[in-house]
Amino acid sequence: MERFLQDLAKEKPVRFTAQQLRRFMNNYSKVLGSGGFGIVYKGQFPNGIKIAVKVIKRSLLDKRAKEQFMAEVSTIGRTYHINLVRLYGFSYDSSMSALVYEYMENGSLDKYLFNDDAQGIDWNKLPKIAIGTAKGIAYLHEECQHRIIHYDIKPGNILLDGNFNPKVAEFGLAKLCNRDNTHDSSIGYKGTPGYSAPEFLLNNYPITHKCDVYSFGMLLFEIVGRRRNSRVGSTDSLDWFPKHVWDEYEKGELAAMILSNGIEEKDRDRAQIMAMVALWCVQDSPMARPPMSAVVKMLEGGVEIMPPSKPFHYLYFVGINVLNPPTYTSDSSDYSTNEGNNSYWYKEQTTTIMAKYEIQIASS
Repeated sequence: MERFLQDLAKEKPVRFTAQQLRRFMNNYSKVLGSGGFGIVYKGQFPNGIKIAVKVIKRSLLDKRAKEQFMAEVSTIGRTYHINLVRLYGFSYDSSMSALVYEYMENGSLDKYLFNDDAQGIDWNKLPKIAIGTAKGIAYLHEECQHRIIHYDIKPGNILLDGNFNPKVAEFGLAKLCNRDNTHDSSIGYKGTPGYSAPEFLLNNYPITHKCDVYSFGMLLFEIVGRRRNSRVGSTDSLDWFPKHVWDEYEKGELAAMILSNGIEEKDRDRAQIMAMVALWCVQDSPMARPPMSAVVKMLEGGVEIMPPSKPFHYLYFVGINVLNPPTYTSDSSDYSTNEGNNSYWYKEQTTTIMAKYEIQIASS
């Protein structure tokens, strides 16, 4: 009985001392990645279990950084699912603020989708990654005692273990919501440009968990294409993959487009299903987007996928200028190997929208 109770206690995040974490990290000897929020180090518990320790920059312990720290502990610290990264514990005192996660051997998904070198990934692994990611989000939305909205679903926040099993990570923007509430009353933009739902821009719909569904749809397009959704063409025009997918679907040429992207005939049907599901996930109206449990079933082939309606009407309302984008260099995410890719941001021109909405695109 005592061992049983001890095992139960281990399921909850442990508060470590700064001295303990320094020993676990072998005095900060191995850096996994860095970003605006802090530096991630590789470490190991005394029992041999490998860990990733995110040490938060002390200069960033302002109100926003503290809120992100608390969001991580209060959300992912309450959950346990095979497709969510596990939070083993944390440290918070005068000398260190840190979060201790399970170590994910293969890093983040973005390095396998967007790099042209040997870091490429076999397409056969991608459907399993898409389904596992969807299951993790479905658990957050539908199976937790309090619904958890992640707000920042993107390839850089999907981590892969040694067998390429995906786990949703980075809960710094996440929020617990009472299931009786239909929307989040938080004010302000959340997420990453290019993945965030249009309701953050237009304020025409309340912010709900369906914003995660939209972000997953954008991620799904990038899985199908094994490329960034947005990039600059040879004439500085916007090459936006989601629109290509819709145009080819509308013409009845989606299967041909998939084959032209280097996907083999044997994988065509699975890729076509993923593209169709992506089109459903990015519908303009949050109510038209399916719940993540239905997304899982569609990806697994368990239900018929009905023809989606045309998405992206909101782009016409905000008047996005895609002709002369300024240049911008982005920071890498905390646990991602995406290092400062040249990026372009397209700024909306309408004067009726006060907040700037930017679509991030990277040069090929």
